Amino acid sequence: MLFELYDLPINTQTAHVVLGLLAGLIFGIAAQVTRFCLRRSVVGDASDRAEAGAVWLTAFATAIASFAALQATGLIDMSGHRFAATELPLAAIIVGGLTFGAGMVLTRGCVSRLTVLGASGNLRAITVIAIFAVVAHATAKGVLAPLRTSLADWTVAIDLDLARFAPVFALAIAAAALHLARRSQVRPGHLALGALIGVVPVLGWSGTSVLLMDEFDPLPVQSAAFTAPWSDGLFWIIASTAVPAGFGVGWIAGVLAGAFSSSVFRGEFQLQSFESPAQTGRYAAGAALMGTGGVLAGGCTVGAGLSGGAMLSVAALTALAAIVIGAVVMNRVLQSNPAAVVPAE
Repeated sequence: MLFELYDLPINTQTAHVVLGLLAGLIFGIAAQVTRFCLRRSVVGDASDRAEAGAVWLTAFATAIASFAALQATGLIDMSGHRFAATELPLAAIIVGGLTFGAGMVLTRGCVSRLTVLGASGNLRAITVIAIFAVVAHATAKGVLAPLRTSLADWTVAIDLDLARFAPVFALAIAAAALHLARRSQVRPGHLALGALIGVVPVLGWSGTSVLLMDEFDPLPVQSAAFTAPWSDGLFWIIASTAVPAGFGVGWIAGVLAGAFSSSVFRGEFQLQSFESPAQTGRYAAGAALMGTGGVLAGGCTVGAGLSGGAMLSVAALTALAAIVIGAVVMNRVLQSNPAAVVPAE
């Protein structure tokens, strides 16, 4: 759209990288300040579960409302995107979601949270991210791809238009967020940052699908996510002379820069590492589960949960539900074995 209206001094590819960088900076700063993480909202310590839930649900409600508003004005076009498909690889989504949820409990954080922690000096998180990216890439295009393709063959036709109920979903989720906010006495500033996080995926959808779409140089429609961007980012690092950077690479760079800057400014940057071989093994196993699960489910807690959930995609909401169930089950398994429990991040 903008390329048709104006003679922009950059090409489409660069514009997508810049958009990803700016969106990532916003997310990185806001997520570092609020400790934004779905795991904390679902199975976190009782002392901060309500606060984390209030922030996460505020982001979710904002994402749904803002997505519906921009789509109604024609500033978002998701036609043809996999989240809008009616033929769903349900087996892959459910297995992937359960696997991802279990993995994020083992690593004490979803991939978005671990990316923020890694930028804040947590070496455990950096190790998890490295393993996660390798396994995700192997599942998408490498030795584990047969698992993905086998599960993806089992599809179910579900033609359910939930988008027309967007106002109802947004209001109900916002009410739940306010309820948790009153229970936890969360800071109003954190709720505001949660709302800002909710706008970020909508910014990505609008920018890549309409505002920065060039019919003569079309690029994939993308938004806030961590599974594909980390996988693509790993491949770009290894072969940057052959593979151009895209929205995902800019997004990851922005999140890292934003979280690092915020942690330094707030005096929270601190180097941390593993405490025992057992802890290392647990985190490595969780990273592998998230890498495989994120690809099978079609996204992580942000990619499927927040970005896909914003458009009320059946596939995304199914993945989000499976992630939550997987996290709850794994948390109960760990609670039955106190020796496996590690300090909170």
